[in-house]
Amino acid sequence: MRIALGVGGGIAAYKSAELIRALDKAGCEVRVVLTRNGARFITPLTLQTLSRNPVITDAWDLAAEGVVRHVELTREIDALAVAPATADLLAKFARGIADDFLSTLYCATVAPVVVAPAMNTRMWAHPATRENVAVLRRRGVRVVEPEHGWLAEREDGVGRLAEPATIAAAILESAAASSSLAGRTIVVTAGPTREPIDPVRYLSNRSSGKMGYALAAAAQRRGARVVLISGPVDLGPPFGVRVVAVRTAEEMRRAVLDERAGAFAVFMVAAVADFAPQAAAAKIKKSVDPRTLTLHPTPDILEELGRTKGAEILVGFAAETEHVVESARGKLARKNADFVVANDVSAGDVGMDADDNAVTIVGRDGRVLEVPRSSKAEVAEAILDHVFAGRAS
Repeated sequence: MRIALGVGGGIAAYKSAELIRALDKAGCEVRVVLTRNGARFITPLTLQTLSRNPVITDAWDLAAEGVVRHVELTREIDALAVAPATADLLAKFARGIADDFLSTLYCATVAPVVVAPAMNTRMWAHPATRENVAVLRRRGVRVVEPEHGWLAEREDGVGRLAEPATIAAAILESAAASSSLAGRTIVVTAGPTREPIDPVRYLSNRSSGKMGYALAAAAQRRGARVVLISGPVDLGPPFGVRVVAVRTAEEMRRAVLDERAGAFAVFMVAAVADFAPQAAAAKIKKSVDPRTLTLHPTPDILEELGRTKGAEILVGFAAETEHVVESARGKLARKNADFVVANDVSAGDVGMDADDNAVTIVGRDGRVLEVPRSSKAEVAEAILDHVFAGRAS
């Protein structure tokens, strides 16, 4: 595996030498990117000797062959890791500031990213740092939390860099996942559908599409060819993911049936409307009576996929307000799915139309996994780990 290791400007930079040694022992090729302030704490010669590769220190230093190095390096690596990640680097990454080689490399990287912060306790607890870490988590960046201990400022608190062995384990796990779905096609549905009442009105729901988009991005980071079939949402397409835009339940059904051929797995995350009205050809006037909508059932896409299921892994999602596990088990049996991912949407700050989620995964084999409240990017990784355990390689 090939790892790009960024070393930020903090006293913990000296531990990067031990981290390189741990990665080297695991068989990794390590390319070190040393920031200008990082070089105040550890020399390029030390890192070059341990990694047996030239250390990159200058954003404007073109390689001998004249390539743009930060872009070229992204094509070669299985993961980008930063240890120590200073408050400054976390802020740059979160806000897209690219003013040196490491921050520019981060903005160009599509491989998994692991950051191991290290700083004074008060800096770690500062609202700006907490917000930046939350932004990175939502994007799928893996954060190896700093540890409690004696700090360089002669204070005891949280902020000490995690042990190199702990960081190395996180890097190796993320790098291995980056190719675990290589060559596989994954279909993901996301967002709501809109069922027209007339040319200007529609029935819909609160789904933001964030969970489906997070799953699509996570699968792409693992090397999959991802098709994201999306209802109307206010989200940008994940990098490297092909998006098929749909509006109604029937449009989503047709798109799913078109794209499922040859798929390794289908994740039915979208909150598809269960009922639709008979749409009026012209805008319904306020004065019209009676004001009654007659609803008819929309296609049950998951049921149709289960009824015609082949070798693909079929994962349904269920938004519940009570009896979550029992409802998920019932849906699993009725739809002939391999897994059902259920969440309780009765709480307003988690699940539907929120940045965080907490889910229960019920499998055909009877296994139940509780994923506690986390960012939707972290929940997506947990879902993929569970669904593809022993099946993706």
